[in-house]
Amino acid sequence: MSSIDWIILIGTLCTIIIYGVHRSTHTKNLDGYFLGNNTMPWYLVLLSIMGTQASAITFLSAPGQAYTDGMRFVQYYFGLPLAMIVICIFFVPVFRRLKVYTAYEFLENRFDLKTRTFTSALFLISRGLSTGISIYAPSIILSSLLGWNIYYTNLVMGGLLIIYTMTGGAKAVAYTQQLQLIIIIAGMFLAGYMVVHLLPEGMGFTEALKSAGHKGKMNIITNGMKDNHFDWKDKYNMWSGVIGGFFLALSYFGTDQSQVGRYLTAKDDKGSKIGLLMNGLIKVPMQFLILLVGVLVFSFYQYHKAPVYFDESKVITAKKTTYKDSLVALEQQYSLATVNQNITKQTEIRAQYKSVIKKAIPGEDANDTNYIFLRFVVDNLPKGLVGLLIAMIFLASWGSIAAALNALASCTVVDFHKKFFNKNCTEKEDYSISRWYTLGWGLFSIFVAMFAQNIGNSLIEAVNILGSLFYGVILGIFLVAFWIKYINGNAVFIGSIISQVLIIVIYSLDIVSFLWLNVIGALLVIVLSLLVQSILGSFGKMVQQAVK
Repeated sequence: MSSIDWIILIGTLCTIIIYGVHRSTHTKNLDGYFLGNNTMPWYLVLLSIMGTQASAITFLSAPGQAYTDGMRFVQYYFGLPLAMIVICIFFVPVFRRLKVYTAYEFLENRFDLKTRTFTSALFLISRGLSTGISIYAPSIILSSLLGWNIYYTNLVMGGLLIIYTMTGGAKAVAYTQQLQLIIIIAGMFLAGYMVVHLLPEGMGFTEALKSAGHKGKMNIITNGMKDNHFDWKDKYNMWSGVIGGFFLALSYFGTDQSQVGRYLTAKDDKGSKIGLLMNGLIKVPMQFLILLVGVLVFSFYQYHKAPVYFDESKVITAKKTTYKDSLVALEQQYSLATVNQNITKQTEIRAQYKSVIKKAIPGEDANDTNYIFLRFVVDNLPKGLVGLLIAMIFLASWGSIAAALNALASCTVVDFHKKFFNKNCTEKEDYSISRWYTLGWGLFSIFVAMFAQNIGNSLIEAVNILGSLFYGVILGIFLVAFWIKYINGNAVFIGSIISQVLIIVIYSLDIVSFLWLNVIGALLVIVLSLLVQSILGSFGKMVQQAVK
């Protein structure tokens, strides 16, 4: 990057940090650190909800996802608007009426302590792991720009995020996300404009989309049919998006503390609901536009030479090995295929190149999907704009990861520390221990980030797969709590444990695509809880009769 890019990048990040710390002069207690003293207006709640979703993974990986797989990923969000309505009707009033710090407090009131603890533990595992992946995303940028080892960049990025979150708490997250989203949205529009601007003369936006459409990249609606049968393993189609996406969004926004904690910062019930409903209206078109940028980048590379491999840092490392000659030979073949516009040959050579990268750097993942958009930005955009767009990706990561660390700390303090270790903490002790748990979860997330490079999927897909392993079961517990009043804590506890084991087995056997795991997990908990309740009820009657 140029000097002006570095100045813009560092200046933007420093401004955001100073602004967040300045606005976060909260009361030093749990209300201030986790709920922002319930003072946030609805529009800040909206920005905080969206900012928590819109991590660096969204802006770094989503364009690459569209580049390789087309627009069909947008169907993943089709169930989200309906989920927002359900949450506003059933979830928000309960949480706010009980004045809870975490969503899982409600489960103890409805069932018992063990059900609350188990559900909170599922959240902590899933969110802790996904936060580690989220830290890895901005680390990719530092690694590529500075040529650092990814392990060092994970430490640097994770350390900065821990300081940022520990300093500010909930208010810092909410107020900085206000600026972050403005910069992020402006940056994505600029990126889209620049892609079209760099296309050959006489080729505009419409022509670029037509070009991508001919290559199958404008597959916005797909029905999931294969050989006249519905393919349950197809990841993204209209039905998996509307049904599976609905269940996933219902669980994520209704039971995941990283989101529940965002809308509980609102001044009142109305503020929480407006923030959620507006999110339902805005999220789908926002994600559509982000994916569209990836499609435009694909069109750009139809008329400009695309790199044979987008992760330049791995290429540099691989060329220091005995495989250098093989890589150079493949690069020459790729250049010839590009001149001859032989798309099939280019695809074959790219696959061979990845195979050699794997051999040259054993244990490293050769998937370069997450680097496509970053490589385009660094190679093609003008000075200044490069720094702004990279700052945008950093800001997205800081907002979402800070919110996740804040949620992890709040659950640990409220659902575990104050329940099992010290029930009579003073306000000062509460605040202090909350910051220490934030540090602990930050260190755990850095540890997870060290292994994230071997995931194999695009980051945006990996995070959603990970969430789907747990979200269905968590949602099922809450659905039983809300709507099946005669089921007790013992039944739902046993049913949820069995369901979680079955979900992991189903995923391991690759029976269905990951979005359906959310539906199956929720339904399993409901059915098994009903079954266990019936068995326990029958057993109880038998015991009573035997006693008589």
